[in-house]
Amino acid sequence: MSTEYKPFPPPLPFKKIIGPSFIILALGLGSGEVILWPYLASNYGLGIAWAAILGITFQFFINMEIERYALVRGESVFVGIARMFPRSVYWFILSTFIGFGLPGIVAASAKVFASIIGVEDFRLIAIIMLLCIGVILSTGKTLYGVMERITKTILLISVPFIFLLALYLSTTSDWVTLFHGTVGRGDGYWFIPPGIGLATFLAAFAYSGAGGNLNLTQSVYIKEKGYGMGKYSQKIQGLFHDKGKQRVQLNGILCEVNDESIAHFSGWWKTINKEHGFVFLLIGSLSMMLLMILSYVTAFGLEGNAQGIQFVINEGLVIGGLIGPFIGTLFLLAVSVMLFQTQLGVMDSTSRIMSENLAIKHINRFPDGVRLSKLYYGFLWSQIAFGILLFLFNIHEPKTLIVAGAVINAVAMFVHTGLVAMLNARELPKPFRPSVFRKCMIGFIFLFFGFFSAVVLIDTLFY
Repeated sequence: MSTEYKPFPPPLPFKKIIGPSFIILALGLGSGEVILWPYLASNYGLGIAWAAILGITFQFFINMEIERYALVRGESVFVGIARMFPRSVYWFILSTFIGFGLPGIVAASAKVFASIIGVEDFRLIAIIMLLCIGVILSTGKTLYGVMERITKTILLISVPFIFLLALYLSTTSDWVTLFHGTVGRGDGYWFIPPGIGLATFLAAFAYSGAGGNLNLTQSVYIKEKGYGMGKYSQKIQGLFHDKGKQRVQLNGILCEVNDESIAHFSGWWKTINKEHGFVFLLIGSLSMMLLMILSYVTAFGLEGNAQGIQFVINEGLVIGGLIGPFIGTLFLLAVSVMLFQTQLGVMDSTSRIMSENLAIKHINRFPDGVRLSKLYYGFLWSQIAFGILLFLFNIHEPKTLIVAGAVINAVAMFVHTGLVAMLNARELPKPFRPSVFRKCMIGFIFLFFGFFSAVVLIDTLFY
């Protein structure tokens, strides 16, 4: 940690800090919101809606503790955790690549798009999409600016469109059923429907939002946005804009603990809670409920729902039959674009995670430093190459890839929730540490993911 001290910047107005939560929300659209929860609703009804809301609420508290550290230290949580546990960098690189290297989301996007144009084998489309992601992320001036513009545009168009579809197609009784589901009451069951796969349920729960190590990139995004002490941090430049000159600056800058710093922190903390609560928790919950009720009113009980993401295609066919073929096609196109954007965000976030952790490990070995942007693009194109390789070897079923990755990411959430809680308790000055209520919430979430992950592991290995 740098011994340089700078003033804790005063909080910015609410409208000027909106952005990072759009990115973290968009990361979940292609996994939990668009695929897994609507999949469960189409097969088991709306009685599982409570778990979707609980899952995204858990992630709200997890994300805020991640933001807390970056707000005060002006550096990512990876830097702080590596000071406590130097070998943690290996865990974050390995668990991130395994958890998100499986290209299930882009496979789902390609399969939905292929259904629109009448192509059965969607692997070539998926490969083209992966290459497009690489080009998009390689040509922006700064990566954060690229991601914020894309995610805001897609969310502000797709969510209202789905909202209107859900309102038009649903009835009052459907909304009553959804309300019952938010308190755990299903059709003939309470909370957990009989016959549901534990792995799929945990996967959906873990992806009620971003999931896995992706939550940790919230500290990177708010640092680049300039929240709090992140005002003094480095921004990652685009591949064709850094001209080989950008060097890693990982350590944050300390602030003096005085009345002014505490007051500014308090103002920031209130504002970023509002920003994340509105964008991530409120819009995220609304998006999940709308996608679930739309899936329920269009595809519930239809043949083929249990087979991968066939339920999405069933939704499009039913919407086309009820409103018109054009609207059905437009729905499928919107889903495909949302999934593509999610894969774009996932690859950006995972490349950030792995490049920063590799830089943390090796930065002291090179007198002139390490080029963070070069590491970033190395990991980005390695993931793209890995995804293409899987498609060429015919490993391409979207739901299977998504569920497998999500179960791994649930375990990763268990690990990083405990590590961030420990980091904030040890490294932050007392006035900036979490309250007793926040500590209790994080402790409960930590135990929940640990227990659930163990149950799924035992169920997978022995039954």
